[in-house]
Parts: sequence; structure tokens; C-alpha cells
Amino acid sequence: MTVAVVALAAAGCGESSKSAGGDDKESGTYSGKGIGLAYDIGGKGDQSFNDAAYAGFQKADKEFGIGGRDIEPQDGESDADKVQRITQLAQAGYNPVIGVGYIYAPAVEEVAAKFPDTTFGIIDDETVKADNVADLVFHEEQASYLAGVAAAKASKKGHIGFIGGVDIPLIHKFEAGYVQGAKSVDPKIEIESQYLTETAQEGGFSSPDKGKDAASGQIEAGVDVIYHAAGLSGQGVISEAAGKKVWAIGVDSDQYRQTALAAYKDYILGSALKNVGGAVYDLVKSVYEGKPLNGVVRGSLENDGVGFADSNPKYQAMKDVVAAVDKAKQDIVDGKVTVNTK
Repeated sequence: MTVAVVALAAAGCGESSKSAGGDDKESGTYSGKGIGLAYDIGGKGDQSFNDAAYAGFQKADKEFGIGGRDIEPQDGESDADKVQRITQLAQAGYNPVIGVGYIYAPAVEEVAAKFPDTTFGIIDDETVKADNVADLVFHEEQASYLAGVAAAKASKKGHIGFIGGVDIPLIHKFEAGYVQGAKSVDPKIEIESQYLTETAQEGGFSSPDKGKDAASGQIEAGVDVIYHAAGLSGQGVISEAAGKKVWAIGVDSDQYRQTALAAYKDYILGSALKNVGGAVYDLVKSVYEGKPLNGVVRGSLENDGVGFADSNPKYQAMKDVVAAVDKAKQDIVDGKVTVNTK
């Protein structure tokens, strides 16, 4: 079972980058300077959340030829720095301007009020209410439920793990769905769960070493499948799982297909997908066509906004796991199963 996601390209790091765009910009009614994209903690190259957003940026640029600019976060930055970054993009004429991650909510709310003719997007937050803002959110718990079903079916020890990057309500949704999905397979399954940090500023989403240490502890405790929702820190989880020859489940992007994780892909069972790239692309398309999205736009299993990646041939060979995940998806779509968010 798959979800339609924007394919990720190899992404490097840097403070900002620009795309030259193409000739289509002058052929329509679009009058902006291009796409403005401000990355979350961990930046471009995380092979997960930020790179998914960049893939949507690339697809939209290629299709509409409008160009754009994407800007990296800085270590230890303040809320004022985020406001300045979003303001900078809006003042320069980029449209839409998209904050990648809930941490941009205060900045988007403040700046959107000053630029009513610009469309803003905020990913993973639905608290910003304005006519020119699209809240791009997802049923992460549904994808995580499928990850839990896969983990429980694949585990030979009846002992699995969850590692969240930061102890916040958004990541609690990932854990809740995962636990519920796993227990739907085996009510007695043992689940290790931990969060790397209390706040994002402590590096929970940007520290592969923290992910590696947490995975090592869980493997020592006996788990044989680990699901992470930890951004860049998840690379440490995956590398440690592969080194100890236990299954890892990725998040947001199809991490089996990520170049930076190629050495570990044989141990990536699958990934709980969140179509961030598709959300970015759809928002850009709506602005380009003169019909900007606004309000809450939520991705779910029903609309392919979330899903479970099945790229690993080893996963495909596990027919009982595949069948269980497929059935779980259909049960959620049909309303037979409601997934917990807490």
C-alpha cells in the first residue's frame, strides 16, 4: 500500500537558495516573485520533514516556473528571528510564504496581518486564523496506526519501541496512533516509549546522536522494531537499528528511498508518510491559479495526505504484515476504526 507523495531530491544545506524559475511566470496572472519557504529545526537535508517540504517546492517550481527562495533556520534562534525571516520573504514579494513547522505559527500570524495580499502557509499548526493563511495539517495518528500494525506484526519478540523527538502534543499524536495500532494486533505487546527532549531548542529534532543513544537503550531493553518521529534525530535511530539488525520505521518521507540513509535501508521496514510536499505544492498551485487556499487543509488516509510507505522488498515479502496494514487502512477510511490522538 502506498500514498502519493512528491519524490524527494537530494538536498544540501545552506542559509538560503534560489531557483531561477522558467518562462511560465509571465504567461499567467501570477505576479509574485516566487515561492518563499522557511525551514524548521534541522533544516534541509534531514531526509524527512524539511526535505519533504523542499520536494513540494521543487515540483511547484518545475511545473509553474515561478522560482523562489528557501531559507534555513539558525541554531539557537529566537522567535524574533522567525518573524524577521517570514517578513523578509513577504517584503521581497514571494507568494506564497510558507513556514515549515508549528514553530512558525506566531511569526506567520504576526506577519500575515501586515501583508494581507500575500498568502501564507503554516505546516503542522491550525491555530492561525486569517483569510490569507492556510493551516496545512495532517492526521499523523492514522499513519502512525499503520506503523504500529506493521511493527506488531513484524516483531518476533512482542516488544517494540517509539522514539519521539520532542515531548509536545503534535508528537503525542504519533505515539498514540502507533500504540493503538500495535495493540490492535497484540493487546499484550510491550512498548518502550521515550522523548529525546522537552523542548525543540534542546535539539530533539536535530540531534542524530540523541536518537542513536535512545535507540541503543531500547534495543538493549529487548525491542526488535523501533518507530521514530524525531526529524533529523531519526537518522541516529535508523543507523543504530540497522547496526543492531533490528527493524526501524521511518517518518514523514519514504526513508527507505533516501540517499543519505542508503546504507541502512535493508532495515527500514517502512515509513509513516505525511505528504508535506503535496501540501506545499497544492498551496503554491492554488496561489498560481489565483484561487489561494485558506483555513484548515488536513491530509488523511482518505485523501492520501498520510499513508505507509511499502518500498522495501523485504516488507513486500511479509504478506501477513502487508495484509494487516492494508486492512487497517481500509478500516480507518471506512470509519470502522477511529484513531486516538492522545
